[in-house]
Amino acid sequence: IEASENEEEEAPHQDICYHLLKLYSDRHYELHPLLNPRTVTADYLDYRLSWHLWMVLQAMNYTHLSEKHQTMVHTSFAAQLEAVGLWEWAIFVLLHIPDVQ
Repeated sequence: IEASENEEEEAPHQDICYHLLKLYSDRHYELHPLLNPRTVTADYLDYRLSWHLWMVLQAMNYTHLSEKHQTMVHTSFAAQLEAVGLWEWAIFVLLHIPDVQ
């Protein structure tokens, strides 16, 4: 698992437009590269757009993001909100984590 994580970090990041075009041409295109914050910003901890884009994609029935990646997007954005004192909004974001039970 560590090797695959290192490969993800070292791989060049494409622009978000590239990933959206790939998703448009192939509905089953992997979603986690699209939701990587590095596709839209140099700050790899900024999950604002990633979280909002994930909400839009879910509404459009793109649901093939792994549970691990879903949780990462939700918790990362919630941590970002909590760090700037917006804990109420962080709770709202965390309420979007699906209950697997």
